[in-house]
Amino acid sequence: MSELKLAVPWGHIAAKLWGSQKSPPVLCLHGWLDNANSFDRLIPLLPKDFCYVAMDFGGHGLSSHYSPGLLYYQQNFVIEIQRVVAALKWNRFSIMGHSFGGLVGGMFSCIFPEMVDKLILLDTTPFVLDLKEQENLITYKRRVIEHMLQVEASQKPQQVVSPEEMLQGFLKNNSHLGEECARLLLQRGTTQVATGTDSRCPRPLAISPPEHGIEFTSREMFMRYIQRLQACILLIKATQGFYDVRRENDTDKEPLLFMKDTMKSVLKERFQFMEVPGNHYVHLSQPQLVAGVISSFLKSSKRTPNRL
Repeated sequence: MSELKLAVPWGHIAAKLWGSQKSPPVLCLHGWLDNANSFDRLIPLLPKDFCYVAMDFGGHGLSSHYSPGLLYYQQNFVIEIQRVVAALKWNRFSIMGHSFGGLVGGMFSCIFPEMVDKLILLDTTPFVLDLKEQENLITYKRRVIEHMLQVEASQKPQQVVSPEEMLQGFLKNNSHLGEECARLLLQRGTTQVATGTDSRCPRPLAISPPEHGIEFTSREMFMRYIQRLQACILLIKATQGFYDVRRENDTDKEPLLFMKDTMKSVLKERFQFMEVPGNHYVHLSQPQLVAGVISSFLKSSKRTPNRL
């Protein structure tokens, strides 16, 4: 494994690389407030004849923060993918995304369908569906703007705490994580300072709920997006994972069922679905449960033709 630092206009995007850059490339995208260490336990179990690059999204891990006043939003992270693959000189590659990373990868795969060969979704979907559709979609956009301006106006400094306080707070907000996995993510997501431990995430990002960074979609738009896909898709659902980014709605499985049925209908043999025991971080806590199916999917000779 080696570290990469790729220049962007506001600083750099940090990434971790496994394998030879001459091998078929796989871009790995982490979840909200996580970082590239999310894949440390999974990638060593995957086929060695691929090049895996796990990037830190802007404001996460070792990547530079956005300039003050700029929004951490899904579309911006989609643009980051294009910057990264351009720097790596990748024309066609696969994407593996966990949680929020799967949403970013899904949107990229629809906007640039000719570039993505395979899309692996780890306890996530390619989009977040709102079944009430048009009634709510504009409301979400307003809430994002109001929340960002409110956080900026409060001007509260980011709190520095002891390493143990940081760990316990992280575990409280991520109940699906065990202590060992939490320490692995905090290793890349925090900085040791003289007075304690400080999160590397900028404050507007650190206190924003994930729904404030996500582009919601309707049934109609979801259908249009999926019809643009050229990639083969593997969706791995953890049985004790999340079903809705707004946790209060997490018992509602209807959006997932709709998306799964739609993808099966539209993509046919290009769509594969698998349930595995485990929670939202199964790829990190029990990577052996997903490594086999991911390896088979990556090694599959099935390819989709360029149509654009």
